[in-house]
Amino acid sequence: MTSVTVIGLGLMGKALAGAFVRAGHRTTVWNRTAGRNVDGAEHATDVAAAVAAAPLVVVCVVNNDAVLQVLEEAGSLAGRVLVNLTNGTPAQAREVAARVAELGGRYVDGGIMAVPQMIAGPGALVLYSGSAEAFHEHAATLEALAQARFMGTDPGLAALYDLALLSGMYGMFGGVFHAFAMVRAAGEDVRGFAPMLGAWLSAMMEGMPEQAEQIVSGDYATDVSALAMNQLAMPNFVEAAKELGLRPDVLLPIQRLIDRAVEAGHGADSLTRLVEMIKE
Repeated sequence: MTSVTVIGLGLMGKALAGAFVRAGHRTTVWNRTAGRNVDGAEHATDVAAAVAAAPLVVVCVVNNDAVLQVLEEAGSLAGRVLVNLTNGTPAQAREVAARVAELGGRYVDGGIMAVPQMIAGPGALVLYSGSAEAFHEHAATLEALAQARFMGTDPGLAALYDLALLSGMYGMFGGVFHAFAMVRAAGEDVRGFAPMLGAWLSAMMEGMPEQAEQIVSGDYATDVSALAMNQLAMPNFVEAAKELGLRPDVLLPIQRLIDRAVEAGHGADSLTRLVEMIKE
């Protein structure tokens, strides 16, 4: 079993460390704020001791500024693989990768597609990018956390896919919450509405492969739901929200994108054309 160090014991960090312990890995932990413990793990006195304890060092802290601070305190990373599971941007991942290389280590960035309670359970996924050699060397150990998927050697790729997937989630949840707010404001049964909404969204998601093909080809022609038709309908959504005493904040950005697309002469195209309108 590989020895592993986990730096950062927030909710996610504790879940990661606990998963390594349960998988039988000798696990060392360190957290800047004292008093956070993980049963079965050894607790290092400082960052340098934590890094020295294992060839595989997993960092999960509040942001990438904190990661860089950890690196400065760690000193040499010679002989170490640093896996950064801190949420950040592709540019931040590349910055950390460069600093790890300067300190003599190998770098793997990661994006966790799970909440802490999902770690080591079904459905958990972690995306990785950076040093292919380092990833494959420790892939079996990392599988203790979740399914491990390597996205490529550019250190920023895991962050790119992580944020893209989460962007889809937040956008979807925005619509879901607005829908729930409408039903509740009308005094209707939110519990009964939930399965209807879930079934509808699942049906709509089946069109994603076709949307991807439109984006690749640049052909947004449709005989289903043209932008011009959606532009005519959007004021009804906004007015209905106001009539129910709700803010239409979730709807307005989509309405603006549709308006821009139609004004640019794309009224006959599908909603997928909005991908082009998102560009600055």
